[in-house]
Amino acid sequence: MTPDQPAGAARPDPRIAPRAYATPDLPPVGGVIKQRPEDFLVDEIPLYQPSGQGEHIYLLVQKRGLSTMDMVNIVARHFKVSRGAVGYAGLKDKHAITRQVVSVHVPGKKLDDFPMLQHDQLSVLWTDMHANKLRPGHLKGNRFSIRIRDVKPTDVVIANKVLQRLVTTGVPNRVGEQRFGMLENNHLVGRHMIAGDYDAAVRELLGPNERFPQYNTDARRLFLEGRFKEAIQLYPPGARTEMIVLNALSKGNRPKYAMMALDEPVLRYYLSAFQSAVFNAVLDDRLERGEFSKLVPGDVAVKHANGAAFAVTDEIAADPTTAQRLATFEISPSGPMWGGGMLRAQGEVAQRELAALTPYQITEEHLAAFDMHSRGSLDGKRRPLRVPLTDPEVEGGVDEHGAYIRCAFELPRGSFATVVLREIMKPASNLSLPDDE
Repeated sequence: MTPDQPAGAARPDPRIAPRAYATPDLPPVGGVIKQRPEDFLVDEIPLYQPSGQGEHIYLLVQKRGLSTMDMVNIVARHFKVSRGAVGYAGLKDKHAITRQVVSVHVPGKKLDDFPMLQHDQLSVLWTDMHANKLRPGHLKGNRFSIRIRDVKPTDVVIANKVLQRLVTTGVPNRVGEQRFGMLENNHLVGRHMIAGDYDAAVRELLGPNERFPQYNTDARRLFLEGRFKEAIQLYPPGARTEMIVLNALSKGNRPKYAMMALDEPVLRYYLSAFQSAVFNAVLDDRLERGEFSKLVPGDVAVKHANGAAFAVTDEIAADPTTAQRLATFEISPSGPMWGGGMLRAQGEVAQRELAALTPYQITEEHLAAFDMHSRGSLDGKRRPLRVPLTDPEVEGGVDEHGAYIRCAFELPRGSFATVVLREIMKPASNLSLPDDE
């Protein structure tokens, strides 16, 4: 396989850093995060408690320096089950200390049938039994406690003003950079899949990257040369996706079937990344217009309680109760996560949402054809343009590692703490931040 051009040429903006902030009048505090896992703490807020009976062991685990997939592999090996038998509600960042519930399907067995799980980076805080597998989305939200370093502790006043503003307006519901991957190109892999160009999808995944040439340089060069087996040997153990596709290519599979060798959740993740990049572009437009927390005629609103979507007519937009529902976060305006079955906006709003697809040369016809003919159909839905931030806490101080501002808050599931941190820090460059959802 000889690529026509190196991956990274003429790349659309993945919309990782916002074009506009919800708090543009408040100055940045600057600083850095991610210096040590103890500075980024995440506690999952469960949607329900285990019943004490069933075929699934529920574990509250605390992990440090592990991705969610790393954790899943460790748990699966301990209980001698497949990775598919392990369930989790949300992804948690590797560069943090996080607590989350996982489930393990062990039909016919109980807790006493297994030894205690022991691992240097993973500990079990409690165990129980339940009747069903834990699945993505089975959580209420996350509680974050994050220390920003290299700051003036007195800037805690600014950080508090930002958080209090976000309590009122809501947090822009941007999809965080973690969704786009280490090379910030997961959305482009998904774009090529939707366009039916699997040669380009494989090149994007495995070829050299102009923006990040330092990652797996030799392995990516060997891919260009068609030396797939040799390229596999140069990837680190955690690069499971790349090694699966390279292995399929080494056996003579065409690019489409090499990509189809990946697990369904991985394929869906690439598709979700494309949807997310387009959503972030729509959100940028609404922020610049000052409309991310307002409803206008033609909008589609969503109910936060159940995700139900409804069209906003002129009458609904003018109804005084609509403003009250917005103020209490009963409803919010939404943006598109493009796919089949998604309720479309109307009028000018619809035209602006369609325009966000243009840089990727993807049309509604591409989306419909992909849904009809391809594995891993696009689950279209409306995503709120904002989410509520609750129970904020802010403090400034100094410890053995220096000065810090600690910010704590809760966000609902599916939203990203990085958006809040960017509003406070307002980094001048595309700062890499850890995240959870």
